[in-house]
Parts: sequence; C-alpha cells; structure tokens
Amino acid sequence: MADSALSIRTLTEADLPAFQEVMAWAFLGDPTGEDSKWLKVLEPDRAHAVFDGDEMIGTAGILSRQITVPGDRQVPAGAVTVVSVKPGHRRRGVASLLMRTQLHGLHENGEALAMLWASEGGIYRRYGYGEYSTSIAMLKMPTRMPFHRNVHVSDARIRQVLREEALPVMREFYERVWRTRVGWLSRVEHTWDVQLADREVDRGGLTSYRYALHPEGYVVFRVKGKGDASGPQDELHVRELVCTTEQAYADLYRFLLDMDLASEISFYTAWDDPILHMVDNPRKVRREASDALWIRIVDIDRALPLRTYSSDVDSVLEVEDPFCPWNSGRWRFTVKNGEATVTRTEDPADVSLDIAALGSVFLGGPRLSVLKRAHRVVEHTAGHVDTLTMAFLGTREPHCPEVF
Repeated sequence: MADSALSIRTLTEADLPAFQEVMAWAFLGDPTGEDSKWLKVLEPDRAHAVFDGDEMIGTAGILSRQITVPGDRQVPAGAVTVVSVKPGHRRRGVASLLMRTQLHGLHENGEALAMLWASEGGIYRRYGYGEYSTSIAMLKMPTRMPFHRNVHVSDARIRQVLREEALPVMREFYERVWRTRVGWLSRVEHTWDVQLADREVDRGGLTSYRYALHPEGYVVFRVKGKGDASGPQDELHVRELVCTTEQAYADLYRFLLDMDLASEISFYTAWDDPILHMVDNPRKVRREASDALWIRIVDIDRALPLRTYSSDVDSVLEVEDPFCPWNSGRWRFTVKNGEATVTRTEDPADVSLDIAALGSVFLGGPRLSVLKRAHRVVEHTAGHVDTLTMAFLGTREPHCPEVF
C-alpha cells in the first residue's frame, strides 16, 4: 500500500536535476555534474516522479518504442526505464505507485504491452512482468578457433572505419534487420547516442568503440588491453553484430577471431547464436544465460492478437492479475491459421496462470510446459498446456540486443 503522504506527477523541466540525482543515488552511483545519457531519449510527458513533500524520492519513465513480435510484426510497446527509489525511502510503496501509474496510463492509451530490463530479479514479477521473455548469453571464446569444415568464409572486404563513417551505414542495416528479429526494438535518432555512448565514464576501463563494416553488416566492439611477458592478450568486447545475411555473420565472426594481438572475445548475444555450431570445438565456447527483456501484458484481448502463432488453439485461460484487474478472469483464446482472437467467457477454464507467466511466453521464449512444471501454470483439461506451448513457440529464440 502506497504511503498516503506521497504524491506523484509528470516531470517538468525544472525537475531534471533532481531526477538525475535520484537515479544516481538509487543505482549507487555519483552525480557526475554531466547530463545523464538517458536524458537524450527521455520523454518528459511520459516520465513521473514521486515526492515526499517537496523532496523527489522516486523516478520512472516510458519510452515510445516498437518491438518485433512473432510473425515479423512491429507493434507499439512502452519501454519502462529509469525506475529508481532514493535510498532511505524504500518499502514505502514508491515503486508500486510508479508502476500502477504507468500501467493505468498505458491501459487508458490503448497500449497493450510494456517491457523493461530488471535491475533486480525479485522485484517486477509482483507487478505482472514476465521474466525471461527474452534471454541473453554471456559468450566467451578464445580467438584463432577454426570453423567447422562446412562453414565458408567469403572474400568480402571488411573495413574498420571511424564512427562518423560507420553510423549512417549501421542505421540502414539495423533498420532492415530489427524488423525480422523477435524482441528487437525500433530506434529513434538519439537511441544510437545512448546505445553507443562513448564518453570516458561509459567505457569501464576499455577503449573507445571500434567499428567494422561488411557489405552486408557491421560489428561494434571495444578492446581491453591485457598481456604479460609472452606478449599482448587483448580482449575484444563485442557490443553489436548485425547482419542481413548468414554469410556476413560468418565473415564478421572470422574477422574477430583472426584479430591480431587478441586472445578472447566476449559478447552478450542471443542464446541461440549459431557460433556454437560454427566452430570446430564448441566446448571452447562458454555461455552463461541470464534474463533480458521482461514483457508485461497490459491488455490481454489487445495483446495476444498482435502476434502470429505456430498452430491452432481453442482454450479457455483463467488469468490472475491483481495489479491490473481488467485482465483478471476467463478468456477464450482461439487461434486459426496463425491469427488469434480473445474474448471474455464464463466457460470452465482449461488452463490457469498469472499475467506474469503469460508475459514470459508471449514472444516465444520459455515454454508454457516448463512453467507448468514450475507450478506457475495449472492445467485443468489434459493436453491444453502442450497445445498452447507449441502455438507460442517460434523458429528462433527471442532476443533483445539493447538495454534501455
């Protein structure tokens, strides 16, 4: 329950300095005196602050984005960002007040989806966000690894260039690719400034970004200088690898693997990145999985028909959503030829689940059958969980390559 002494309102220009301070303190950082990079993309009319009297103690914002969902469709989604509560004011309902205000606003605007990256894994399920809606793999692999004999590398020229030359080309490639990758997001002008921020404070002790262009893609990476008496053993930290063809993917990976003076590559990439199957010794590729994007279904009847499905379904879902009660109740979910319809019903439920579980499977990541085994889904009519599981799955793991 929110503290009755608290108030919440939309940001004004005068609030921005305090907004930055609260964010810095909440994430255990120092206010730097410089404007936060997030101010470049912040939409003040979609950002809120919570006050205790005149003191700002909480922040949250929504960025207007589109996300690619199964069926290669681009749909609006509220990208929830800069959620913070000032130390000393936690457990007073500040986050709940921010979340409730955001979700009610999205509902009233007819926006069916919200999404976020969670700084802590135990917070957002209580607000109906589904964990592991997309996952990422922290991939590490040594350089000089040969490819499997069936992997062909072309003679396409790869050029390392300066940022100014690279960015226009990268924008064109990204605009083509994000529309074909489930979980990828649209980018507005200043998104590039945020995602590829390159001030000293953004580098974490690494070099500035390096940009390499292929005729059908690009890679962006930093270098961490390392070595000993035997010579240099630098690490390549890949930020983005975007390609319009499978051939370009192989070529750019080969470019990285053959980099002189480097000993290791690290890359936060998709869990099903094909590199594991491209190299001749996959045991040398080390992967560690983590949650990435969390999806929140704001309106069931609007959200589920946004994507396509892999098989036909006719099931009654009983959904629990105490935070957004308009979603609670029974819904007949019908899929025919990939297209879904969702209507209210009083018929008996075939499957019961909470709204967070539905958000987890929305993009085709976790299997609904696994959530059943985890006691997150209850099957009342035999066979319906398996049918729903197959319908939600896609041909690739959903993946979101950027934190917002």
